[in-house]
Amino acid sequence: MSEKTVGVVGAGVMGSGVAQNLAQRGFKVVLVDIAEKVLERARQEIYNNVRFQGFMKRDKSQLDNPDTIVGRVLFTTDYEQLKDAYYVVENVVEKWAVKESVYPLIDKICPENAVFAVDTSCYSITRVAALTKRPDKIIGIHFMNPVPMKPTVEVIKGWHTSEETISITSELLTAMGKDWVIVNDSPGFVSNRVLMLTINEAVFLLQEQVATAKQVDDIFKKCFGHKMGPLETADLIGLDTILYSIEVLYESFNDSKYRPCTLLKKMVDAGLHGRKSGKGFYSY
Repeated sequence: MSEKTVGVVGAGVMGSGVAQNLAQRGFKVVLVDIAEKVLERARQEIYNNVRFQGFMKRDKSQLDNPDTIVGRVLFTTDYEQLKDAYYVVENVVEKWAVKESVYPLIDKICPENAVFAVDTSCYSITRVAALTKRPDKIIGIHFMNPVPMKPTVEVIKGWHTSEETISITSELLTAMGKDWVIVNDSPGFVSNRVLMLTINEAVFLLQEQVATAKQVDDIFKKCFGHKMGPLETADLIGLDTILYSIEVLYESFNDSKYRPCTLLKKMVDAGLHGRKSGKGFYSY
């Protein structure tokens, strides 16, 4: 159990998952978002997820009380509440204009020695660090979804990231029950530089009527032993997030291989964002 305070900026799917994981490990959490309705949804999701975990556990003596876990999280729209956080995990939407507005703000509010972790799909950690006056204390942590259930994360070392920052991050991840793989900074890192291309190409196959969504996913599951196919994975992540990520890769490398599929763009425009909207490549 820890009495340290960790800030989480952005209360979407990833942010609420990070907050839940931290709270279940005994941390005090400040979960910040600009929208009260997003915070309320996060509160309910954390409560429901902890309750569901309780139903699934065989050893009922080890159950977390949903009210206790939610009680460790301060749900707020006030960034000033981050003033005592020794560590902040940022999970805002994958749009540069949004990130560009967040980091100078938290840089002023948080203690000088606080570490900032960028939970991003594709943005360069070095580029984000340049928005602050503490580039040595900026590191990337690419959490996987759903955060409480995934045991391993991708950690990204920026140009200026210090060994002390890596050490503090390692301690936090250990306390969260996570293992990690550290890689060097590049847009998309390892996971999404490969994954986003795979998903984008799978959407092209669908657009060209080479196969149905189920057929594409069945190839990966039944032939390669993957737990989920690329289009199921896209629905889980969110098609809007997939599109933003591919656009970042396209912009960063200026390489036509990252050109987003027009069908993906059309589906995002139509509001078909996957599980969170109720419909994507599949219906939920």
